[in-house]
Amino acid sequence: MDGWLLAPGFVTTLARMHLLASRPALGRPAPWELPTATALIVVAFAVVGPEPRALPLVYLAAVTPHLCSVDLAVRRLPNRVVLPGFAAAGFGLVGQWMITGEWLLTALVAGLAYFVFLLVPALAGGMGMGDVKLAGVLGLSAGLVGQPTALLSPVTAFLLGGVVALVALRGGK
Repeated sequence: MDGWLLAPGFVTTLARMHLLASRPALGRPAPWELPTATALIVVAFAVVGPEPRALPLVYLAAVTPHLCSVDLAVRRLPNRVVLPGFAAAGFGLVGQWMITGEWLLTALVAGLAYFVFLLVPALAGGMGMGDVKLAGVLGLSAGLVGQPTALLSPVTAFLLGGVVALVALRGGK
């Protein structure tokens, strides 16, 4: 429970450090990025608690607003923002193993499955490799939360993506 006492300071510091470190691509952060990142980090801790498996969730929460800004502006997901997510997931996996003694195979399988599932359209030119790498991090992170999350998160993402695509197509007519 003592970990919760450190969470607010950790949340703000992590979000600020990331936004400052990754800013050269776009200049000043959008006003909504830091509050959004902070809110997402709080949600990540609320879902998992102050455990090692929260590390990749917190990292993703901190970088998601920035990734959205960059993707909308330049249609890329920079490696310097996406790739550290693999380190966060690795630390989360090892830390959770050290505490519980169980190896979280679900996380490894989900990370590999998400990566391979998006690699196929990427090789065909349908999406960028940044999306594929991010999918691997998302799979590892979802797998650390549990099997239901690992199974439902890609389904939910594709359904929501389809709804957004339909709305965008309808709006364009």
